[in-house]
Amino acid sequence: MLKVSGLTVHYGAIQALKGISFEVAQGEIITLIGSNGAGKSTTLHGISNIIKKTAGTVFFDDRDITAVPPDRIVASGLVQVPEGRRIFANLSVRDNLEMGAYTRKDRPGVRQDMDTVFGIFPRLKERIRQVAGTLSGGEQQMLAMGRALMAKPRLLLLDEPSMGLAPILVDEIFSIIRRINESGTTILLVEQNAFKALGVAVRGYILETGQVVKSGPAADLMKDEAVKAAYLGG
Repeated sequence: MLKVSGLTVHYGAIQALKGISFEVAQGEIITLIGSNGAGKSTTLHGISNIIKKTAGTVFFDDRDITAVPPDRIVASGLVQVPEGRRIFANLSVRDNLEMGAYTRKDRPGVRQDMDTVFGIFPRLKERIRQVAGTLSGGEQQMLAMGRALMAKPRLLLLDEPSMGLAPILVDEIFSIIRRINESGTTILLVEQNAFKALGVAVRGYILETGQVVKSGPAADLMKDEAVKAAYLGG
């Protein structure tokens, strides 16, 4: 479904990504793991074309989207939930969700998908008229994910969904990630909580200083001594 080849990104003189390549098959949850500054978020931004790539190609459903504008990438079914949520803080929960559907023309489908989002995130329905900036951190993360689902993604890019959340909310978010995947959405997950990420993923890629240094089935990575020492607390 997604094929990234030789993705290279520079920030000025600094090379943030050094020719990263990986694939995501339809129906999978794939995770990118690495410490701060490893290039995880930059990889997602490169796929979504939010930042300029120095080199490399990105294919989505066998279509070259390397130079496609970000809004057209969203309309094609590849949607990103950004790190830090980036909700519209001054708008209501409903307005935020409707903003997620801005590329769509099927209004009956939009209403149906909003009901689906409320089924996944009941707290958003309870707070439908509330100003989004007054939500808790966990609720804002749910809103960011719900807003992305309103774009009707076939591939969802999730950037640090557990960041800053209490442990009980982290469990809830990862349960929801699994549920979204089981409903038919393929997921590429960037996450510092390696234990949780590998727990839901089929396969994983370990990034260090802009390079993929290790990859394999998630279950194997969880048993790998070097991965355990670096990312799993032992």
